[in-house]
Order: sequence, then structure tokens, then C-alpha cells
Amino acid sequence: MIMQKNNRSSADNIRVVVVDDSPTARELLVTLFRDMGGMEVVGAGATGEDAVQLVKRLRPDVVTIDVRMPKMDGLEATRRIMREFPTPIVIVTASVMRSDMDLTFEALRAGALTVVSKPGMADPETCDRVIQAVRLMSDVPVVHRWDGGEKAQDVPVSPDWDAWHLPEDIRRRIQRIGMASSTGGPEALAKILGPLPASFPVPILVVQHITRGFAVGLAEWLDSMTTLRVSLAGHGEIPRPGTVLLAPDDYHMRVSRGGVIELCKEPPYKGVRPSANYLFHSLTEAYGSRSMGIILTGMGDDGVEGLTDLHQAGGLVLAQEEQSCVVYGMSGEAVTRNIVDRVLTLDQIARVLSQLVRRQGDEVVAYE
Repeated sequence: MIMQKNNRSSADNIRVVVVDDSPTARELLVTLFRDMGGMEVVGAGATGEDAVQLVKRLRPDVVTIDVRMPKMDGLEATRRIMREFPTPIVIVTASVMRSDMDLTFEALRAGALTVVSKPGMADPETCDRVIQAVRLMSDVPVVHRWDGGEKAQDVPVSPDWDAWHLPEDIRRRIQRIGMASSTGGPEALAKILGPLPASFPVPILVVQHITRGFAVGLAEWLDSMTTLRVSLAGHGEIPRPGTVLLAPDDYHMRVSRGGVIELCKEPPYKGVRPSANYLFHSLTEAYGSRSMGIILTGMGDDGVEGLTDLHQAGGLVLAQEEQSCVVYGMSGEAVTRNIVDRVLTLDQIARVLSQLVRRQGDEVVAYE
């Protein structure tokens, strides 16, 4: 894995390439960026092949790509760019069709950093989201991606705690698992959830920061990547073994002392809704040492405050190691604050979780 740093000075304009097969959408994005101070559109195209060639020739700071385009779609263009000329990629799409959602999340898995909705002339809020995404993603270091993938090196594990063998008392007591992720999260979640069996005995609750309108598509895509049942959480729902519940768009998610999902529209916490802090605080209150918190790749520090409480209550806290993070913000802050029990690769996290299932002959036994 080779990391490509962005050497642009903070005083320089952000150099943007725009690729969309719709002339109207393309011109709108070009105008939007050109009218915004600090940005410069250096190229525009209509196909995935255009995207690859423009990135090769112009080496922009960031490229926006639609997913459904003629000749070469956004997924294949993302794969080519990340393999040959790693560049921050923002997926900009208007489609909510299942097939296009799958393309979008596969593009994120291939190395695109985030997805936003196509803006409209009469929709300043969506325009602001696109501009913010391009600004933020232009500074994210990116890595080469090869078709076969390449795992990060294993992080050394403390000799007094074998990462592949959870202590018996921990395996027996864990009743709820919370996960938090942001930029790079869809790929990380897929890698962790993919190997887990349908018989997994502990409900998993996830807060993933994603653009409004894409949470349903993320849940459906993750559901296709694992034998676990993945869906958006519903207010009043009781989490069941073998299920993964994602916080819906624009709702905080917490768990009551009775174990019931509660969704609320309280104000954004430190600028985000859903907030992982809400989830982790509630897990601490409801389950204490019987809970596990996992913090993954992402910008900012959402979740760290809640995990501090969970850690102090005796819950187990795991963090994704730096090399495999798209952005080492959330997990990095948790590590810095010394509230993490173990820092692990995504593969190691999946292996740790798999130990919550024990087999006796052909019978699967859930720890309670």
C-alpha cells in the first residue's frame, strides 16, 4: 500500500476535475466550483475514460465522478484512477436506483472517499454539501489500490493478550456491540461484517456518517456483503442476534436501559447527526462492561467522548489501526486519549468478533 500525499499549499486553489455524462449537471458543477473562491476547475469530461485521462494529464487535487456513464462507468474509472494515479474522488450522483447504489458503494470500496447528491440550481443546501465535500476530500491522503487488494501490516499485539483468543470472561459477557465510522467507513464495515456468520450471537449497532439519502442504500449494500441481516434501525425496535442496525439519515440512535432502540431529532452533536457519542453513551448506561465499542476510519472525533465512558465502565474498546484508515481521525483520537484496549487491523477485528461464536460439534452456541 503506497500513500499519496497532497502537496498543495493551503494558499493554492483546489484544482478540480468534473466528470458527468449529463451536460446540464456537468455545467452546473463547473459553474458552482468556478464561482466559489479557492477552487479552480482544470478539466471536465463526460465518461469514465475521460476521467482517467484527465487525471493522468492534469493531476488535480480532487475529481468528482458520476457512477452511471457511457463507455466506462464511475466504478471502473475509480478503480483505474486509484490503481494508476491515486487521487481523492468524490462520487456525485442523483440516482437512488438499487443498481446505481451498488455501483456507488463499490466505488467507495475501490477507493472513492465519499458520495454526495447532485445539486440543483434551486437547492443551496445540496450545493453547499458538494462544495464542503470537495474542500474536505481534497486534503485527504490517498493510497494505491490494486485489483487483488493489499492488506495493511498486522499491528503488534501486546504479549499478555492474544488478539485471536478473547479472554473467556469477555466472550461470555458481551451483549451489545457499537461501531462508529465516517470517511472510508463503508469499506471498513464490509470487511468486518463480511466474514461473520448468520449465527453471530450479539446485535451490532452502527453509526456511519454519510450524506443524507444514502443510508438506505448503504444498508442494502452491506446486507448483500454478509450473511448477517443489515437494515436501518427503527424506533422501538429490539435488536436481535445476527442483525446489524444502522442509524437512519439525520437521526441520533441510542439504546434504552431496556435494550430498545430509540431514535431522536435532538440537535446535532458537535455538528453531526447521527452522532456516535449518543450511541456509545447509551450503551454504557444500558450495558456497561457488557458492551463493546469499535471506532473506525473517519474525520473528526465523533464517538471518542462516548467511548471514554464505555471504557471507564469496563466495556471493551477496539480501534482501527492507522495504516488501513482512509482518515486516521476518529480512531486516532481514541488512541491518543488512551481509551482503547486494542488497536487492530480490520481483519483482526473480524477475527475478534468471530470468537463470540463458539462451536460444539455442529451446534452453534451463543455466549450470553
